[in-house]
Amino acid sequence: MNNRQEQTRTKWLEILDKYKYDANTPANDQIWSPRLECANRDELTNIQNAKLKVVTPFLYENSDFYKQRFDRLGLIPSDIQSSDDLHKWPVIDKKEMMEDVEKNPPYGNYCTIDENLWKERGWMLFSSSGSSGVPRVFRYSHVDRDLWEWANARAMYSFGIRSSDTVFLASGYGPHVFAWGVQYALQRMKVSCIPGGGMSTEMRANIINRFNPTVLCCTPSYALHLGRTMEEMGMVPSKSAIRMIFVGGEPAAGIINTRNRLKTLWGAEVREFYGCTEVSPHCGGYSCSHSEVSDDIVATHLMEDHQIWELVDPETLTSVEEGEKGITVCTSLNSESSPQLRFNIGDYTTFSYDKCGCGRTHVRAMGSFAGRADDLINLRGIKMYPTQLEQAIRAIPGVGDEYEILIEKNTSGLDIMTARVEHMNDITAQVVSEIKTRCEVTINAEVLKPGTLPKTEFKAKRIRDER
Repeated sequence: MNNRQEQTRTKWLEILDKYKYDANTPANDQIWSPRLECANRDELTNIQNAKLKVVTPFLYENSDFYKQRFDRLGLIPSDIQSSDDLHKWPVIDKKEMMEDVEKNPPYGNYCTIDENLWKERGWMLFSSSGSSGVPRVFRYSHVDRDLWEWANARAMYSFGIRSSDTVFLASGYGPHVFAWGVQYALQRMKVSCIPGGGMSTEMRANIINRFNPTVLCCTPSYALHLGRTMEEMGMVPSKSAIRMIFVGGEPAAGIINTRNRLKTLWGAEVREFYGCTEVSPHCGGYSCSHSEVSDDIVATHLMEDHQIWELVDPETLTSVEEGEKGITVCTSLNSESSPQLRFNIGDYTTFSYDKCGCGRTHVRAMGSFAGRADDLINLRGIKMYPTQLEQAIRAIPGVGDEYEILIEKNTSGLDIMTARVEHMNDITAQVVSEIKTRCEVTINAEVLKPGTLPKTEFKAKRIRDER
């Protein structure tokens, strides 16, 4: 490490530590860090700008990916001193990161931790879950772990999780951040945790029945599968000790019919973790006790002291007005090993800067997230998201939790879509009608006997595009 690298790293770690208020314990019984979570707009902007001013030289000196990009654009770090300057920096996307990995295997150069630092104070390696393309790999330090625990603890505290709870973590412990981040944050919160990695669904059902955890953590698809398995075993999920489910890894909060199905099945509140491995190892968004703004709108807080969130037009990548729909772009300002400038997450939503009923002031994604730009389906010129299809299917009474969408070309070369659902009766016409009403497209439907489709064990993959 040369002098410039060391100096910029030291300054970056100092600024991260400066704004780590209420690091280990909550300030009150409602909000973990009111100084940050209830800060006014000017205060939040000042925190963001203070971090941004320091992170740009840090990235320039410690990441070849960023140095080369700055040089190629004819920019120097001091050109980006505040959030008002971010427009000078074109967004980074997954494709650019993947190309960097191909040129500089196996890790790429987009992170700020090299081989020597990794061996000196490395903590753990994670990868993106790979919703599209090749997973990107990220190496994190013990500083990252500390920041990660703190951010996730703040989010789970907003859910209403307290030391009197026991959380059952019914998720695998693979190379993805979700389960690990929850477990470490629970330790900081002094909340008991039952890790459920490696267990069968039946074993997890018995854990709930025998040890009475009060909070369940998993993907929304798996929460449905686990609850149905309990019913098949003669148990009643809504009569268990589970009072809250918090989910991540898939859209859920914004799909009202899925959310309501979870609430009815378990008799529990539903909360959501939202994040993206590329811009942060920790939770970037979360729902609070006031997340249900109306019967059909759920709001998700975004952590603005840790990240700068923008909403842009998907075609021009220019900012949209508050209340208009756009895709998310995020600048990560809470990591030693992987701060990122303007990464294009690409999730569709609208933003509201109004103060939430919970007292928090950070921007909220209204209606949560409709879907990622990568997941947009184009069928004969009609564009839709998987979340719209799920909302339509789950609106039908008695339809099974599992479903599948098959997209293919017929013998004439025309794109066709078939929705495969489970039901005791022939509801073909109803499926076709619901999807046409909500998505403005005519599809085919196939109704199967309950139990025909494979059960979801982790993240559901419901779209099969075979065109």
